[in-house]
Amino acid sequence: MNVNAGLFSSTSLLFFLLCFFQSHCEAKDVLKNYNEIELPGVLGPESIAFDCRGKGPYVGVSDGRIFKWQGPQLGWTEFAIPSADRDRKVCDRATDPELEQICGRPLGLKFNTATCELFIADATFGLLKVGLEGGVATQLANSAEGVPFQFTNGLDININTGEVFFTVSSMVFQRRDYALAFISMDKTGRLLKYDPHTNNVTVLHRKLAIPNGIALSKNNSFLLVAESTTSRILKFSFINDSTSVGTPKHLVQLKRPPDNIKRNAKGEFWVALVSGLDEVSVTVSMPSSVEDPVGVKINEEGRVIGVLSANGSKELESISEVEEVDGVLWIGSVVKPYVAHIVV
Repeated sequence: MNVNAGLFSSTSLLFFLLCFFQSHCEAKDVLKNYNEIELPGVLGPESIAFDCRGKGPYVGVSDGRIFKWQGPQLGWTEFAIPSADRDRKVCDRATDPELEQICGRPLGLKFNTATCELFIADATFGLLKVGLEGGVATQLANSAEGVPFQFTNGLDININTGEVFFTVSSMVFQRRDYALAFISMDKTGRLLKYDPHTNNVTVLHRKLAIPNGIALSKNNSFLLVAESTTSRILKFSFINDSTSVGTPKHLVQLKRPPDNIKRNAKGEFWVALVSGLDEVSVTVSMPSSVEDPVGVKINEEGRVIGVLSANGSKELESISEVEEVDGVLWIGSVVKPYVAHIVV
């Protein structure tokens, strides 16, 4: 599979803003540093992960599989599937959301760098795990308190304890019905924890409005959850060494619904913004020049310290994730046929 240069035209300005103290922002043109890696006949690299050796990226796509990027010569190779019962004749290269209930739909990906295992939040099959060699994933959990997961979404891992924190966006709606969940203002979402030592799942918080992306702080003292319907970021502080969480703090209010949250090496958080181009700003302090933010970087206090703006470019119209690794922003999408990356 070839790397598609995919550079924006001169009429589309993509720029990156670094904001300091919410009063000064420097625009950095990253037009020449934008590239796309086309996927092999599938869509929707919702989440991006790199393994314990720094290899990848790995992405979950529309037909339920996990792919690994092996470089320009080898391209994408299949790494994992969500279930041994998955019908390849029906599922391979599927792009129809109606097939997700039999093919799977991986949304959240994260490697435990201590064990080199990949954990997967699959909208259909629940919380899964697969070793570094890939293959058929093991299902760890598909229900909590007797209630089946309808829409497993995001996850993060405390590598010190192995605990996996994840979101189930709805107890009523499946992923393919996310629009109905938004319209109905569904508030049956839950924040959960999986303990690998006991295999138990604990519900940490209930009645969330489509909880989506999730990210632990660098010192594992709190976690952030993106609540899509309300367009806000909630901060949950841990009580008693992660056995429970306190009342969530409303950390950031956004004007666009957030999707995934990913923490960088410095302990800052990238929040992807996914809605259409008709909405034009973020409610938090933002320079007036930012007309089309598709990602915001915040610190632990919720202050915006970076903005990724597409300025109307269709290439970045539907962003699900911004993953910052070694000076590169890796861009995921739930609908695009490629993974984008930007050297900043």
